[in-house]
Amino acid sequence: MEIELKKKEAPPDLPRLIQDVLAELGYEADAEAVAERVRRLDIGLPVEDEFSVVCAWLGKCQLLHKLDQHQVPVASKQEFQVPDLLAKFSTQTSKSPVLIEVKSKNDKPLSFKPDYLKRLQNYADLVGMPLLIAWKFHSVWMLFEARHMKKATKNFNITLNTAMQENLLGILAGDVAYKIGAGAGVHLRFRKDKLLGTQKTADGYAEQWAMTIDDVGFTDREGARRTDLDGEVQSLFTAWDLEDKEEHTDSHIHLHFVAGDEGMQFAHTALVRLLSWESPHDDRPHWRGLLRKEQVTANVASFSAALDLAFRQKVVSHIFYFQPHTTPEFLPSPQRVR
Repeated sequence: MEIELKKKEAPPDLPRLIQDVLAELGYEADAEAVAERVRRLDIGLPVEDEFSVVCAWLGKCQLLHKLDQHQVPVASKQEFQVPDLLAKFSTQTSKSPVLIEVKSKNDKPLSFKPDYLKRLQNYADLVGMPLLIAWKFHSVWMLFEARHMKKATKNFNITLNTAMQENLLGILAGDVAYKIGAGAGVHLRFRKDKLLGTQKTADGYAEQWAMTIDDVGFTDREGARRTDLDGEVQSLFTAWDLEDKEEHTDSHIHLHFVAGDEGMQFAHTALVRLLSWESPHDDRPHWRGLLRKEQVTANVASFSAALDLAFRQKVVSHIFYFQPHTTPEFLPSPQRVR
């Protein structure tokens, strides 16, 4: 049985409570230090879980798991740093998996201390695997080879621009960007059944009606009414910023939610929107629980297949497949990529 705990504010006496528990267990430790480690784990682990779910959902991941970072002898920590994840993707031309260190940082550039990056690279060299960095900047994920981080004054940095240019999330994990065509949208028609009353407002009077939804329709990017849209294609509208328009007649109110001319979205950012739409609460996605699910989203089994079908049904107007400026040796050359 799984129990989902609501996120709550940490009690002000958390260190003392931890100290009490440690005392009961017979351990002697610095409660403040333990509390800080717990806090840092709460920050680090969910972002690792989120990236793992993203990779699993995009469809090209064959295997991904966390690496146990308890290493011996203790002195080895001065030379080696175990990365967060090990992953193998179907897009790789190499048999060897890749190592991934996961970071969430909203400031730019992303910066690593030299000794930290050196320990990560030492481990990668030891096991003969490529070292990648996954960086979440606000809501956008990037995945790039660690070698693209360059020495600045003291630390090794990578700019947002370079990280995006060298992003492997598409060619390696299956991420794409897409656009819903202008004019495609959802249309609701409400029948006015009974006037319940009026209320005075600053602009005049507002009517209150008892209403019934008597029609739900869809249009494609050419503005044509469609009754044959697949359910997964319809779900794509829930992950897009639609423009709303309201029309009134004597008998009905018409609500139109239609895609405009602007906008582009990555598949991995659409995942969060789909999960929010499917969730009965306003809580953030429970990434650890989603890791255990065979199908991450309830309404879309394969996002890439849904995009392809939406393109054929004239809802999606563009699908973009991004290539990095530098193709790693463990991936096919651009000429061999779709």
